Amino acid sequence: MAEQFEEIIYTKEDGVGLVTLNRPHLLNAFSIKMQEEWVAAVEEAKYDDEVRVLVVTGAGRGFCSGADVKSLARREELPVGMRRNVERLTVQRLPRALESLDKPYIAAVNGPAVGGGFDVATMADIRIASDRALFSINHLRIALLSADGGYYFLTRVLGLPKTLELVLTRRLFDAQEALALGYVSKVVPHDELMSVTMNMARDLAKGAPVAMQTAKRLIYRCLDQTLDEHLEDMEAAMTIVRGTEDALEGPRAWAEKRVPNFKGR
Repeated sequence: MAEQFEEIIYTKEDGVGLVTLNRPHLLNAFSIKMQEEWVAAVEEAKYDDEVRVLVVTGAGRGFCSGADVKSLARREELPVGMRRNVERLTVQRLPRALESLDKPYIAAVNGPAVGGGFDVATMADIRIASDRALFSINHLRIALLSADGGYYFLTRVLGLPKTLELVLTRRLFDAQEALALGYVSKVVPHDELMSVTMNMARDLAKGAPVAMQTAKRLIYRCLDQTLDEHLEDMEAAMTIVRGTEDALEGPRAWAEKRVPNFKGR
């Protein structure tokens, strides 16, 4: 099944939603329209019980080259109310949508991911890179900033010193360095990227949705918590998870030496 969009392609199969950025002639630089469609796909996946994992990749030879500067610079074409808050109403909508996405979110980085494209890769829970992928958070090169929260996400992935280095130097680095930094989980031959990514996504989609989504929330939330606060949240979450049918199915399947059939309830 596929939802019809113009600048992205959104499909779903085997519990996995797949967003493909579809402006290959511009290395998938995002326009306002692409951002709107991307957010719509995320929101659809968020409330769709048939989608347990969301994947994003790019069409053609690039993942995402960041903002289409010509498109986003045409503020005079925006409604008056949007001109004053253009970032809040455009590029900041995606990170806000993803922040409340409890389902696993994987980026299959098939080529250059630079500027805002680097930022949106950083927003993923897991990144898998083609051996042709290239990375740079290079907004300062044109005297701009990471308006979509890139600094926020990258600091949580790589820590303060490495984030400062990559932001200030604006340098390009390849997939192997991204792996060494821990920015990506694995690097695979380009032609195997989507098969490896989708195999991982399908495997995750077989997991217990309530427990998995709760775990994701707890992990992100604990970054800003004390240990006591985290343990209190964990205790409340365990009460919810233990009350699911899946919490009975998991131990039963283990004892019977079979694959569990998790239903998400």
